[in-house]
Amino acid sequence: MPAAAIVGALRDLADPELAGPMAAYMKVAENGGLPFLGIRRPVVRRTTRGLARGSSPAELLDAVEALWDGADHREERYAAQDLLGLAWTRGRLDLLGLHEHHIVTGAWWDHVDETAHRISDLVTTHPAELAPVLVRWSTAEDRWLRRSAIISQLGRKDAIDLDLLATLIEPNLADREFFIRKAIGWALREVARWNPDWVLAYADGHDLSPLSRREALKHVL
Repeated sequence: MPAAAIVGALRDLADPELAGPMAAYMKVAENGGLPFLGIRRPVVRRTTRGLARGSSPAELLDAVEALWDGADHREERYAAQDLLGLAWTRGRLDLLGLHEHHIVTGAWWDHVDETAHRISDLVTTHPAELAPVLVRWSTAEDRWLRRSAIISQLGRKDAIDLDLLATLIEPNLADREFFIRKAIGWALREVARWNPDWVLAYADGHDLSPLSRREALKHVL
């Protein structure tokens, strides 16, 4: 399945009337991101996965790299991430560098938060290998790596490593960046669904920003 097939299919689905509002919502003019073709996210996913059927992991990886690095529009990068959400990637530690590349070059919350699901999968399958990587990310200059570290365990429910989470949040508590404060609150809110007492104690013992505190305790107080 060559990437060109996906690119061609996406071009056929483009809707210029949707492209403008989508770009405005994602603040493309402000963050310098790629423009939109104007295809709703579920349609990109459905189209990409349909074309991926029958392809080998090697073919899919080639398509991911071509779609991401050769993208002219945001939907092509969404398609690359949709391919990475298929079963062939599960537990593949060798893809960690690719995920990091997507975080740094995607550089906005839509790409970063999608990649967080892949990181969470790897935390589950390779916890010892991921922990030092996430600690490194938590103090990186790049805000998106720091955000990724903080939300790296979303979806793990009561399997979340609370000690690791606290370690990842700690160097970011004083950060005034919105996306970091939001990530801290989001990660703590996830824990609160399964261990509200731990979150209440954490909030009482740490100087959380108003945004992080509000998000963390949204379903507790």
